[in-house]
Order: sequence, then C-alpha cells, then structure tokens
Amino acid sequence: MNQSPVAIPVEHFPAIHVIETNQDPEPQALTLLELVEAVSEASETEQEVLATVAYMLNSGRVRLSGSFRDTPITKLCG
Repeated sequence: MNQSPVAIPVEHFPAIHVIETNQDPEPQALTLLELVEAVSEASETEQEVLATVAYMLNSGRVRLSGSFRDTPITKLCG
C-alpha cells in the first residue's frame, strides 16, 4: 500500500519570554563565583560570560561581596 506524502501547513509563532527585573535601589551582593556561575548558565561562550559580568558590574545592577568586593572591574575583566 503506497501512500503519497501529505503537506500540512504549520503556523509559526515566535515565543516571547518575559524576564522579571528587580527594581530594588540596593544592588544585589554576590561573590564573583556566584555571578560567573549564574551568567554561565545562560551564556554560550566565555566571551559572552565576560562581557555580561562586566556589564552587570559597571551598570551597578550587582555588587561584589567577598574577596573581590573592592577590586576594580579592570582587574577582574581586563
């Protein structure tokens, strides 16, 4: 029994993901390890991790706690 292929039209709807942001006036304090691990989960390359960590620190969205809390960003990511 030979059946000919049937084409079924499929509509494509792009997914939009809403990311909730925290608008607290005080930036979240993280260790450098916690920050890098969190960013690494959503990044594909080391360059992307580095750029995102640098952006987050420079923007003031996070601040470092622990051993690197007083280290300038240029020494961490430079």
